[in-house]
Amino acid sequence: MRTCREPTFLPLTLSTVGRVCATGVVQATVRRADSAAAECWAALLAGCDAPGRHQLPTRLRELSAAAAAYTTDNNRGRIDEARCRIEEAVADRDGEDFAEAFIGYDQAVAAALARIRQESPTR
Repeated sequence: MRTCREPTFLPLTLSTVGRVCATGVVQATVRRADSAAAECWAALLAGCDAPGRHQLPTRLRELSAAAAAYTTDNNRGRIDEARCRIEEAVADRDGEDFAEAFIGYDQAVAAALARIRQESPTR
């Protein structure tokens, strides 16, 4: 369980998924990605090689795939670009770029998930 003192890297996405009729799978995917981001952030700050640092790319790919069903090609590109930037920041151990990249990723994923009410994922 996360406490209110832990960082949240996907505040827009968490808020959006809570408001829309997202499946439990999507909600769980968002929570796992946010949790992995917090663990990775702690590892970056501590300069260590914690498990969360290695789990984050997988969790982001899972979330990106879940959001892809609800987005346009343009927004999918924004999601993938931001995800790649986060992964590069983790590999480079660049905390500043990590935090900045999460802003764009959070916005792109939240925008995709906001479409859940407007569109069916079956295309």
